[in-house]
Amino acid sequence: MIQVQALPAFSDNYIWLLQDSTTQHCAVVDPGDAGPVLTWLAQNPGWQLTDILVTHHHADHTGGVEQLKKVSGAKVYGPAAENTPVRDVSLDDNDQLTVLGLTFGVYAVPGHTLGHIAFYHADPQAPLLFCGDTLFAAGCGRLFEGTPEQMHRSLGRLAELPDNTLVYCAHEYTLSNLRFAVAVEPANPDVLQRFDDVTRLRNENRISLPSNLALERKTNPFLRVDIPAVKEKADERSGTDNRTPVAVFATLRGWKDKF
Repeated sequence: MIQVQALPAFSDNYIWLLQDSTTQHCAVVDPGDAGPVLTWLAQNPGWQLTDILVTHHHADHTGGVEQLKKVSGAKVYGPAAENTPVRDVSLDDNDQLTVLGLTFGVYAVPGHTLGHIAFYHADPQAPLLFCGDTLFAAGCGRLFEGTPEQMHRSLGRLAELPDNTLVYCAHEYTLSNLRFAVAVEPANPDVLQRFDDVTRLRNENRISLPSNLALERKTNPFLRVDIPAVKEKADERSGTDNRTPVAVFATLRGWKDKF
């Protein structure tokens, strides 16, 4: 049985720690800082870090990789199209890897960066998605390198995964994303309920993750660009008729950048 735990880093990052209690082997996803991982290992003697998974090249996701590999000898997996420190295995779209006995498929999801990848484990009972800065709870990543077309396509691909897929994104952005979602769909009861729920969680200093894809489809404006009310709000914002879902997405993303 694999357990997933969040190790907070920086101001709002999460390093995801996967634990196999049978072997006492563990893996981490996007360790931008080695410190939280090393602290956990020191507090849990007997555990061995065996694998490091990286979704994209930004420093807040890779900054701790080299130190952790030096200390543990862990195998480092990262996108083939981007520079990952001390990478052992380069991954392309549709590749597979096995970590802690779990098979993960690799999804190329360009947009935030051009070579960004996501890791998906297709367990029927509890599918796992580690999506870095592509899909956020109630939001999506900024377009630092890619185009609206690329990010819309990437999000659409992830949105096709099963409803019960657990979404492990890399930042605690949920509340600010939901403030935007309320602005986009002020009459959506699912958005309003989620905003209340996450406000309560954050007031108690509790994590808002993981999400799941069923909830994202109901409340994430970037997955709802084909909904008439969302298009109407985008048209109102841009003063134009956004005739395609990509155009709606681009308008929403530009609005969110300044929100």
